[in-house]
Amino acid sequence: MIRARLSLMMFLEFFIWGGWFVTLGTFLGETLDASGREIGMAFSTQSWGAIIAPFIIGLIADRFFNAERILGVLHLVGAVLMYRLFLAQDFSAFYLTVLIYMILYMPTLALVNAVAFRQLTEPKREFGKIRVWGTLGWIVAGLAISYVFAWDGAAAIDAGALRYTFLMCAVASLVLGVYSFTLPATPPKAGAAGTSLGQLVGIDALRLLKNRDYAIFFVASVLICIPLAFYYQNANPFLAEIGVANPTGKMTLGQISEVLFMLALPVFIQRFGIKHTLLLGMLAWGLRYLLFAFGDSGGQVWMLLLGIALHGVCYDFFFVSGQIYTDQRAGERFKSAAQGMITLATYGIGMLIGFWVAGWITDHYSQANGHDWQTIWLLPALFALAIMVVFMGLFRDASSASRSSETAVHSEE
Repeated sequence: MIRARLSLMMFLEFFIWGGWFVTLGTFLGETLDASGREIGMAFSTQSWGAIIAPFIIGLIADRFFNAERILGVLHLVGAVLMYRLFLAQDFSAFYLTVLIYMILYMPTLALVNAVAFRQLTEPKREFGKIRVWGTLGWIVAGLAISYVFAWDGAAAIDAGALRYTFLMCAVASLVLGVYSFTLPATPPKAGAAGTSLGQLVGIDALRLLKNRDYAIFFVASVLICIPLAFYYQNANPFLAEIGVANPTGKMTLGQISEVLFMLALPVFIQRFGIKHTLLLGMLAWGLRYLLFAFGDSGGQVWMLLLGIALHGVCYDFFFVSGQIYTDQRAGERFKSAAQGMITLATYGIGMLIGFWVAGWITDHYSQANGHDWQTIWLLPALFALAIMVVFMGLFRDASSASRSSETAVHSEE
């Protein structure tokens, strides 16, 4: 029974995020007439949320409140903010609201994990089966937008129908907010008040950077977030603009592949090692964008679908295996601090830079009748491949992370 309740929590958590984040760039560009830089600013609110989240969780939630209660409050407030996004008529009003929303939403990713881990008797064995429902929630949201409500068709986008994604997510956030108060009590951890600021944001793990190989991996992780930002920001507007039918529904192929490749990841790491796993992840980013650059909505649409389906390799083989590598290098004492450091560096700093770069390049290659998408995709493709070549030459760590492979569970899509 408890597993079913936790699975529903995860489903709603990621249904909310997937229900508006995927189509955000298309909505802003087509409905609010936002520029590429403005769209980049809106997406970068995820990064600001990731940077601030440890302070909300570590300095407030973990010390004074039950996790399920703060989760409920944040989602109830989030429902109001989502409704305000539904009503927003210009970018300035939208940006301020989405910034506040993401500062409040990003901490809930850690909160749902905390609730789940505290209620499971064998979290290492059981958590993956709970977490997969989050991915399913993201997939269902995308399928609903394309195939149930048809909000992402060309005529529907012109009519402003994507605005209703925020209303849908406001309702889901309201449901999760109320539902959270029915979850089992998850009180503050004993000793949480003694957690230092350095532990919360990962400063205590900076000593890992003294290791040459880990420092190379760390820099590569930040840099590869620049190509990653191009996908989040531009994939849906690109597919919609070139006339691909049901683009949001088709993008759920990425989450489906993510689940499948997650199952293959531990086996691949054990057989080929962490270096080759990371290299394959970086290669997949470059290949994906080359497919986007030369694909089209007609006879070459298979290239676009294959590029989307590579998401599982792109994300799992680099970011999840990177979490495993970090866990292995950190040692028992600094595991939590190390994960906090790499998350802050990638989803905070790296993605913040990435969204700025993606917004600038998208504006630079904007045309009267759309965008020069081939150039827009070729640039991150070449950048990702360049990072891969440098990483291949400099990174020499051949140690296996197979002993930590059971930790291959992530908290974001």
